[in-house]
Amino acid sequence: MTNLGNLPVAVIGGGPVGLAAAAHLVSRGIPVKLYEAGAQVGANLRDWGHVRVFTPWRYCVDAAARRLLESHGWRMPEAGAFPTGGEIVDKYVAPLAALPELAPSIETNARVMAVSRWGADKVLSKGREHKPFMLLIETAGGRRRDSARAVIDASGTWQTPNPLGAGGIPAEGEAEFGSRIAYGIPDVLGRDRHHYAGRTTIVAGSGHSAANALLELAELAEAEPGTSAIWLTRGTDLVRIYGGGDLDELPARGELGSDARDLVESGRVQLVTGFATTAIREVDGRLVVEGLTADGMRTVGLGDRIIAATGQRPDLSMTRELRLDLDPWLEGVKALGPLIDPNEHSCGDVPPHGHRELSHPEPGFYTVGIKSYGRAPTFLLLTGYEQVRSVAAAIAGDVASADAVHLALPETGACTTTRSISSISEASKGCCGGPAPKEVDACCIADAEAKAGGKSGCGCGVAA
Repeated sequence: MTNLGNLPVAVIGGGPVGLAAAAHLVSRGIPVKLYEAGAQVGANLRDWGHVRVFTPWRYCVDAAARRLLESHGWRMPEAGAFPTGGEIVDKYVAPLAALPELAPSIETNARVMAVSRWGADKVLSKGREHKPFMLLIETAGGRRRDSARAVIDASGTWQTPNPLGAGGIPAEGEAEFGSRIAYGIPDVLGRDRHHYAGRTTIVAGSGHSAANALLELAELAEAEPGTSAIWLTRGTDLVRIYGGGDLDELPARGELGSDARDLVESGRVQLVTGFATTAIREVDGRLVVEGLTADGMRTVGLGDRIIAATGQRPDLSMTRELRLDLDPWLEGVKALGPLIDPNEHSCGDVPPHGHRELSHPEPGFYTVGIKSYGRAPTFLLLTGYEQVRSVAAAIAGDVASADAVHLALPETGACTTTRSISSISEASKGCCGGPAPKEVDACCIADAEAKAGGKSGCGCGVAA
């Protein structure tokens, strides 16, 4: 029987959270092997590298990673500045991956196709916890099998976008017109400008990605006559994207929502809410979108291109032979599901959680980062960094540190919930220390008095 202690911990994904996991493990003297499917670390971030994030640098850097970097003379960028995705890679992720403590353990162009146990599919129970993990790795040179004592899945969800079809499967015509559909956040003002200048773009989605795309299209319209946008949302309440404005503890996030609202109210963007896309068709060379509304079937268009900013979903194919405990509809870790369910919550508040919530019935396997949230859209890097700190401590056997989880997320300033307070973890504490009501229609917002008294704010009916 292989001595599991002699094997490395496998980390899947070379983004900020995966590299933070590696930094925490290395700092504890635990051997690591990190697999990145892209040609370089931070490949997913580079896809939206033109976008400026709403979290300043102080929220974008992991503590263990920072200590390693600073031991080699690295200087933290201005803490209050707002980086782009590309700047996060160039000024933080790439330098971190190049450190001598991490570089030998990182393999790029290495896609993890499957994870299992040596000699055991998911049906076998006896002794499976003593069998090493087996990872099927695909590289330019072919496929091979590696072993690991534990696996941290930080592969994210960026490469598996949700389809445009509101039913969760591609809309009729989505594949046919795929060359005219961009998923995520295309670089409207840069490399993709020629696709959108002087044309009408249909933007589907009600999150921050949609807002970014709409704002760039509006800016392009000022320089390129004939440029316009139509905004489609499945929901009718846009409080999550419009946000709390000046009450948002991340001002750039609040500004993003306010600017999106201004686009609609000024008439620069045509907004259609309550629209569930079912089909895409072509009329005289232009695209129209068909969908269900409260009043029946409706057609929206005419557009030249479509931006599907409809979010992402986790790729579960690689873990099919593992025993995972997932939320049945979000497909993230089960323990987080009730607290981040967008059917119930429109905010990003989530209580502290660590290795216990991120583990599965498969001993030694952890889902972290945005993949731990499944299809929910409210993840922040701060959450991922605390997740991997706890997981690394648990793998090292430092249970006290692993259980001492601390997470204080910036308030959104506007969020709602329809979930009964009694069903939420720590709910008996109520909001901001007050009594727990039966139903909460809006999150309470930490005010100056609470902060002056040394209390942190709370949201979504859960005491912070």
